[in-house]
Amino acid sequence: MSKVNRTIGVLVATAALTFGFVSPALATPLNIPTATVAKSELAGLTVRADGSMTGYSRDKFPHWITKEGTCNTREFVLKRDGTSVVTDSSCAATSGRWFSPYDGATWTAASDVDIDHVVPLAAAWRSGAASWTTTRRQQFANDTDYPQLIAVTDNVNQAKGDQTPATWKPPVTSYWCTYAKMWVHVKAKYSLSVNSAEKTELTSMLGRC
Repeated sequence: MSKVNRTIGVLVATAALTFGFVSPALATPLNIPTATVAKSELAGLTVRADGSMTGYSRDKFPHWITKEGTCNTREFVLKRDGTSVVTDSSCAATSGRWFSPYDGATWTAASDVDIDHVVPLAAAWRSGAASWTTTRRQQFANDTDYPQLIAVTDNVNQAKGDQTPATWKPPVTSYWCTYAKMWVHVKAKYSLSVNSAEKTELTSMLGRC
């Protein structure tokens, strides 16, 4: 899809949402905590400077693994977060609709959708995952039991990269509360640290809840 068509698609989706023309399914990972729980978890996280990226590779976080039947983790999340998703015998999505809460866009082609690691793999590496076993990193990279994976617009996910909330937040500001709750809950589950700038921004984002 061209950049022009992507822009038009986002504008149309935003207008439709604003005026009530569509009611898209909101991508909702499991176990998003309450703001009270997230604030408590944030207070309990270790604050320290980011570790080194030495030795990092995405290959050290094996994904996507077989998750359910013939579906790998990406395909599992596409089915979970989409509406009217149809898959072929190999579990590839052939049709459906996906609403990206990060930017308010709706897509009808799975190729326009990425599965975002809410806490990016590289960010996890810098905050504790460098010392994990491969098994632990695989669990982290494919965790659908906690709010670590979510279907979003591909180029928005690519713009995020491995940034923390200190330097990147979802374009839709009304989603900042939810995003911060997910981020903190995942870091708490995996005993990952936060740096001081990250904690400051997360505190501010949770203050919107």
